[in-house]
Amino acid sequence: MALSFASLNSGSNGNCYYLENEHDAVLVDAGISCRETETRMDRLGLTMKKIRAIFVSHEHTDHIRGITVIAKKYKLPVYITDLTLKRSGLNLDPGLIRSFSPHQTVEIGELVITPFPKFHDASQPHSFTINCKGFTVGVFTDIGFPCEHVIRYFGECHAAFLEANYDDDLLENGRYPYHLKTRIRGVNGHLSNKQAFELFSGNGTHMSHLMLSHLSRDNNDPKIVMELFNQVKCKTKITVASRDRESEIYHINETDVASCRSNSETIQFSLF
Repeated sequence: MALSFASLNSGSNGNCYYLENEHDAVLVDAGISCRETETRMDRLGLTMKKIRAIFVSHEHTDHIRGITVIAKKYKLPVYITDLTLKRSGLNLDPGLIRSFSPHQTVEIGELVITPFPKFHDASQPHSFTINCKGFTVGVFTDIGFPCEHVIRYFGECHAAFLEANYDDDLLENGRYPYHLKTRIRGVNGHLSNKQAFELFSGNGTHMSHLMLSHLSRDNNDPKIVMELFNQVKCKTKITVASRDRESEIYHINETDVASCRSNSETIQFSLF
């Protein structure tokens, strides 16, 4: 397997995504405590010693809560933009800080990480794709709407974590105040189930795996989002990332990718 991946937690209470090849691993965000990260990785049979770096998408607490302790304990470099670092308040060893630029790849062993900008209510928000030997997994969460960068990189992925934060009706009729509802569904907020569905059905049915991520506790329901995505007739394995525990470890299989691509091409042809 060229790439394996798992969600250690996904939601407003903390986000942390693990990606690895045979020799190296990285975390995208570390929004749960060091102890909880270790515990969940241990349950999966993973070791912190394999992690080579942490990549930070933006400065919101649910994405950075565990970074200071994890980086210090394991001497891990933290890839973060200058403005995100300034706004985050993270107390990092200067020797562990690494800056990155949009669309400029970072190589960690055979892992090639590509950051790209997105719309979200943060200082310099980025998402990431991780490639190894021609296979690509993307982390697409905390996105206001599918801009050209998101669409482009999503279409290049063989698997992805994709935000499906809220159901339109649940948000509209829920307890949140109007200003918060407006923020969530604004261009710098979060992706709705409908937006995520349209992005996937138009650009992602070739994928082997899709993990729906960052679901709101109050404004979404796994049953609702899965019912929506099950309308797409493709071979993609679609799951929901939990906000309370780790997922299983998924592996990109060349045979599965080829099968999904063939199925996707058949579906697209039948629509025209």
